Amino acid sequence: MPASARETIGRRRDSDSADERTLIDPLSDDERYGSEVSDGDYDHDILESEDEREKLLTRKDGIFGNKGIRIGRRDRNAPTKQRGKRGHNDELSALMYEMEEGVGASSSSFERRSSESDERRLLAAGTHRQSQKKRIWRRVGIYGSIAGLFFVLLFAAYRASKSEHPKNAATMVSNGTHLFAPTTILISLDGFRADFLYRGLTPTLNNFVAEGISPKYMMPSFPSVTFPNHFTLATGLYPEAHGVVGNSFWDEDLQKEFYYTDPERSLQPYWWGGEPIWRTAERQDTPVAVHMWPGSEVHSEEFRPAYVDKYNGSEILSKKVDRVMEFLDTPGPLDIGVKSDQPRPQLIMTYVPNVDADGHMYGPNSTEIRQTINDADTMVGNILKGLEARNLTDIVNVVIVSDHGMATTDTSRLVQLEDLVDPNEIEHIDGWPHFGLRPKKISELERLHKQILDRAQNMTNIEVYLRDKDTPERYHFSQNERIAPLWIIPKAGWAVIAKADGDVEEMKENGVVYHPRGIHGYDHEHPLMRAIFVARGPAFPHKPNSRVEPFQNINVYNIICDSIGITPLANNGTLRLPLKPVGLHSDEDSPLEETPEDPVPSAKPSPSASADAVPISSATVSMATTVTPAKASKTASSTASAKPTPTSTESWWQWLTHSAENVEDWVDEFMKDHFTGKPIQEGTGMGKGGSAV
Repeated sequence: MPASARETIGRRRDSDSADERTLIDPLSDDERYGSEVSDGDYDHDILESEDEREKLLTRKDGIFGNKGIRIGRRDRNAPTKQRGKRGHNDELSALMYEMEEGVGASSSSFERRSSESDERRLLAAGTHRQSQKKRIWRRVGIYGSIAGLFFVLLFAAYRASKSEHPKNAATMVSNGTHLFAPTTILISLDGFRADFLYRGLTPTLNNFVAEGISPKYMMPSFPSVTFPNHFTLATGLYPEAHGVVGNSFWDEDLQKEFYYTDPERSLQPYWWGGEPIWRTAERQDTPVAVHMWPGSEVHSEEFRPAYVDKYNGSEILSKKVDRVMEFLDTPGPLDIGVKSDQPRPQLIMTYVPNVDADGHMYGPNSTEIRQTINDADTMVGNILKGLEARNLTDIVNVVIVSDHGMATTDTSRLVQLEDLVDPNEIEHIDGWPHFGLRPKKISELERLHKQILDRAQNMTNIEVYLRDKDTPERYHFSQNERIAPLWIIPKAGWAVIAKADGDVEEMKENGVVYHPRGIHGYDHEHPLMRAIFVARGPAFPHKPNSRVEPFQNINVYNIICDSIGITPLANNGTLRLPLKPVGLHSDEDSPLEETPEDPVPSAKPSPSASADAVPISSATVSMATTVTPAKASKTASSTASAKPTPTSTESWWQWLTHSAENVEDWVDEFMKDHFTGKPIQEGTGMGKGGSAV
């Protein structure tokens, strides 16, 4: 081989060795050239590198699956062979060919490409790590959501298995479509006197009595006025105990006056003591709906009734029916669509003021009150029909009560306050029609008491009491400082008025008709003040038409609590469910359905009466005699047939007024006796089936 050829091959080998070292030696040029390597070792390494490269280049399948590459000079004019499917393999083959030709890339170019490749690998590795992190977090989120949903379902299952009302879980009853916990509807017919049931105007209520359990009457609490008695019904406490001692009164400690129709003077919590049933129930997780019940708008923030409807005196009775049904149609605790803030109430209390309002305006014996009584009966009937349509007749308890009765007034039955005491000596007057007197000087109390007794010694139609001395114990009206120290209490049908409200003598002379025509607030045991209580439902599993002994309204709180399965707070009532019947209303020995005389006959003044006879003791309180409609008819007939003449103490106008009233009473009784289509049972005044005529 010529020397020039050997030099060329040597140079090429040196160049190839340098390129080879660039590929396989990770050291820098300085480090490489600075190392001490012997010539023999160096030549040996070059030969091994050449052998390795020749083996790679002469493989039949080439690198990455390509055919073998011929070593030699490349024919640049030859057509370029088609590159493989993968561009990276073609680039590697071209690189090796250029190296073989001696025109390979410089070390700096190759390092630049290597650096770019490293960056791409680092970028790809970073992207991979980020993607992997995202996958990990996504999995954590998915698994966390699954775990969270599992715990939510577990908690829901726990709540479902552990009911809020475990005592009701076993007592819930189905009406065919929904489950109902023990539920009671309490309806108050304000001013509905017990004997209104005997007038033939209340077919629904009379049938309700025949299906349920009731006393002949229920006694209110003293004083027999609306607000004290409705709060007694709600708490089981006497008015002296719960603190609402009248429709109006003065609190000496607060130096404030309570007045029932003024929200600014009646809706503050400090007036209302005791615990009303809506608070008792809510405290025991039993939802309550209260529709216009007196005192219900005053409640604690801690135990608010689920529903409270503010008083609306103009609301028609059909709206009350709709409201009661709306409460019953609310989804129950196990129903689909139930809302925690809109539970179905287990106690529904509704107040109906219509009979009381018309009783005051027209009187309890007026023609107008007959229609009002019938309207109230119809309203009750519509509620019962609503229960029947929902298959709830045997599931929901219904209790109907009233708070007091009503007595007829007249100008002839008025007492002038100034005839008994000088109003200028009185700082506050509480109540009505009874008068509670608070002297300006408490030291004058005994003197004023004696003065009134002396002036009233011939007046048998009023009672005079000192709160702390001789108030009848049965009144339970002395153990509260809100009760005035001195009281003037008229008999039923009488009223005491100040001259600011009318001069009694002038009213009599001019024939002025006194209003209101009906009044209550008298002795709570008087027959004209009697209220009603009638109950029916699963909490009253007695024989239909069952009769219990008359009781006072302090017992209603306990009865309603028991009917819905809650524990009553301590109170003045003693009755608990089940009630204990003494028989049926249809029994032969059952008391007659008494209709008390109204107006009450006036007691004639007794000239020999002394101050010692006043006040009349609780043992000698004059009760109105009771007469049947038949007797009343005979009395009215004899009065009308007798030749009327004015007495020496009556003016002609008064005589004519009284005569007209007697004739009207006689006509009413005559119509009842002859045009009702029901024969009178002799001596009882009762029609067939026990209905009054």
